[in-house]
Amino acid sequence: MAMDVVDFEIKGSEMQFVEVELDPQEAAVGEAGSMMYMDAGIGMDTVFGDGSKSQGGLFGKLLGAGKRLVTGESLFTTVYTNQSAQKQKVAFAAPYPGKILPMDLRQLGGMLVCQKDAFLCAARGVSLGIYLQQKLSVGFFGGEGFIMQKLEGDGLAFVHAGGTVMRRELQPGQTLLIDTGCVVAFTPNINFEIQYVGKIKTALFGGEGLFFAKVTGPGTVWLQSLPFSRLASRVFAAAPQRGGSREEGSLLGGFGAGGLLGGVLGGDDE
Repeated sequence: MAMDVVDFEIKGSEMQFVEVELDPQEAAVGEAGSMMYMDAGIGMDTVFGDGSKSQGGLFGKLLGAGKRLVTGESLFTTVYTNQSAQKQKVAFAAPYPGKILPMDLRQLGGMLVCQKDAFLCAARGVSLGIYLQQKLSVGFFGGEGFIMQKLEGDGLAFVHAGGTVMRRELQPGQTLLIDTGCVVAFTPNINFEIQYVGKIKTALFGGEGLFFAKVTGPGTVWLQSLPFSRLASRVFAAAPQRGGSREEGSLLGGFGAGGLLGGVLGGDDE
């Protein structure tokens, strides 16, 4: 399958975006809502499915859309095509703090497995599918690791990871135990399993959950220090839980009239 070859530049440090340069008639595919800006010569087209050239006819489009629905993504993607006679640029922004990783599928053997919400954008021609773990234990206990996205082709794709990213090259038989949410992506020759933490006390009070992701080489695995699920749980825990009264930071917050005083001093009451 012929892929569009695009030039790109990743900008920013913590809240990054990727700027993709398109030659005439070249196109990029992005998740709905990921576009940051684009030149006037670029045309937008919302398509059913993943927008890859391999989707021929109604059945192919329905199949591609169904795969995206299983992974929790939108049924639609947006294709950005350079309709002018000169180079044009389109940019895609990261959804939360972290890093954007350029993945050249040609150098990765034509396929990459990633978390279901990691895909940001790609050159036209990259196919988005689903990757189901083979072992039943992964399906029951794997959490984020059970249903993952599969990127196929020989073009360029961009995935997003939260926090700081680490790339590990695993030798044959080398094993790494990882929090299930911290796995961003891995090459398909990696063996991915779910392993119980081993001790009841650790499972109940360790704060790391009941299971680890066990990855075994040979292959490459990318890890993230801030999974979105962890970020969301921390935000929810710190959010006001009683009708919008924010009392953190006030020593008087939990003592009757002192709570009211703390709210006034905190600027919450109008």
